Amino acid sequence: MEQKSIGSTKMHVYTAFATHPSHLRFENQEKNETVILFLRQHLITLVPWACIGALLLIVPTFIFPLVIKLISTSIHIPVGYVIIGTIFWYIASFGLVFSKFVYWFFNIFIVTNERIIDIDFVNLLYKDVSETQLSRVQDISYQTRGIFATMFDYGDVTIQTAGEVPNFAFEIVPKPSQVVDIISDNAKVKLKKER
Repeated sequence: MEQKSIGSTKMHVYTAFATHPSHLRFENQEKNETVILFLRQHLITLVPWACIGALLLIVPTFIFPLVIKLISTSIHIPVGYVIIGTIFWYIASFGLVFSKFVYWFFNIFIVTNERIIDIDFVNLLYKDVSETQLSRVQDISYQTRGIFATMFDYGDVTIQTAGEVPNFAFEIVPKPSQVVDIISDNAKVKLKKER
């Protein structure tokens, strides 16, 4: 019995929660396997890094002239050094913020009609993929901590399994109560089919 993509969510670059995404395919996806749930950490996790990026962007405008003024009384700094230093500052700042975005973008959680997949992107050369069958799910719970988690509806989902990886942790994901409902409902359906 194949599940229809009723209530499917359109996906875009910043999608952090999607049910039944119709055009999503992933590595090692089996022929009859359909994606039920796609998750990333909540978009709110990027806000601190956006603020840090904005601060790093304006630092050369205010701080560099003060530092040059203090240093130039004792040492003369050529204009070329100032330009190169400023360019280096912007490149390093962009690299820092961009690396945090890439980390957020590629750390994903996928729930299909067969299994749960956790893809942890460590860096450009290393990723850690864990998966378990839906029928091995033993317990699932979620936690929301703090005022922001309640306001923006995000939290941590913990899945206990009978597999090699005993626990799956989906951290700071949107709509954790819906995630728990979707996974537990599909795990029950999968268990009934196997019996």
